[in-house]
Amino acid sequence: MAGYSLIRPLGFFYAIILILVLTYLWYSGRWKQRAGILLLLISAALGFLIFSPVAPHQFQELMVRNTASLGVTLMVAAISLFIIFLLTLVSGRFFCGYFCPVGALQELAFLVPAYKIQTKQKHAFMAVHMIVFLIFLVMALVLSSSLLDYFGIRDFFALTLTAGSVVFLVMLLLSAIIYRPFCRLVCPYGALLSLPAGTSFLALQRTKACINCRRCEAVCPVNEAKRDDRKAECYLCGRCTDVCPEPGALLFRRRQNGKQD
Repeated sequence: MAGYSLIRPLGFFYAIILILVLTYLWYSGRWKQRAGILLLLISAALGFLIFSPVAPHQFQELMVRNTASLGVTLMVAAISLFIIFLLTLVSGRFFCGYFCPVGALQELAFLVPAYKIQTKQKHAFMAVHMIVFLIFLVMALVLSSSLLDYFGIRDFFALTLTAGSVVFLVMLLLSAIIYRPFCRLVCPYGALLSLPAGTSFLALQRTKACINCRRCEAVCPVNEAKRDDRKAECYLCGRCTDVCPEPGALLFRRRQNGKQD
């Protein structure tokens, strides 16, 4: 729709500005995790209201050059996604963690009191994700076909009942017991962002104050809390900092290449 060409960029503007805000708050130690719930609710609502910033869909439509479905020009979509990529290189996956409506819904679903399946096979998840990413690229660039259409993201946020929206609903329900299955196994833009996230300038790091209680490792839903983990799959959910018993033992700061302060 024509109006979306004006409205949809607002979703990405919201995300980009608040990524900068969160980076500052985490780095300065002023972030309060309870505020994250509000951001998740706002991001999820934007998905339903203006279908933005739904980066997985926008990234796919950019790859197949489907301007009509993008709702914005190819240039606007490319610039928005590139800025988020650069911000991920600076401070990790804040966008995936708090601002993508698809990720926000899964994060909220995981907060539902239910039996949780701890998935410690991080590398297996990453391998499957990269295989799906390669399939996505072949379908988009060679066949001009949209993989995510089979997962019904657009239909789900439009509240349209289709086979695809049912598939996404099932994945959302699964998110109550397995942490972010769509983000970690399917999302093509998430697979791309895992590359800069693994070498981001800022990341959660242990310091000399760490007493090796391993509570952070026990609560991390993506198995990225060990001292030498690259944090490529870290969504900055804050569970590790919430349970850390030692002030200053776990800080969001410049990477130290495995060394402690």
